[in-house]
Amino acid sequence: MNSLKYALFSVPLIIALWLTPFHAAKVKKTDGTELVWLTSVEEAQKISEKTGKPIFANFTGSDWCGWCHKLAREVFNTPEFKTWSDKNVVLLELDFPRNKVMDEKLKAQNNSLMQFFQVQGFPTIWLFTMEMDKTNKKYTINPIAKTGYLSGGPKVYTESVDGMIKQYKEKVKEAKASKP
Repeated sequence: MNSLKYALFSVPLIIALWLTPFHAAKVKKTDGTELVWLTSVEEAQKISEKTGKPIFANFTGSDWCGWCHKLAREVFNTPEFKTWSDKNVVLLELDFPRNKVMDEKLKAQNNSLMQFFQVQGFPTIWLFTMEMDKTNKKYTINPIAKTGYLSGGPKVYTESVDGMIKQYKEKVKEAKASKP
């Protein structure tokens, strides 16, 4: 009788563990705060346009990329990065998993952006803005800068990205000033 109880308990437990994904979730707890990565570029574009913040696109392999996990652990999953990202960027995760089933539309979106930005390794971070042409309903992507893993933690990382954004804003300002 006892062995039957253990068997009845063990089978569901083994199945539950087998079905449990061992990859990072889209919402990550960082000391009481949540870091939310959007997965829709259209949603990211709308928020970017509304707030004036650039899109911070993280090209990642969530279930296989060791450097992606290292970047998440050392930078993204910290309260410092959460505070910085809330003020400065719109987070977009473009995932390329090997063992996770993804929606075909999301997969097509991610592949399209990977080709546009010519991403060849992971992690790759692209900062960009997007504008929609209201007449033909097509997007124009304005690349700002590209980076990847940087050692040194969240302070080094965010200062580096801040420098890229500042440089881009200065170029935009100069371009506007030079127009007649």
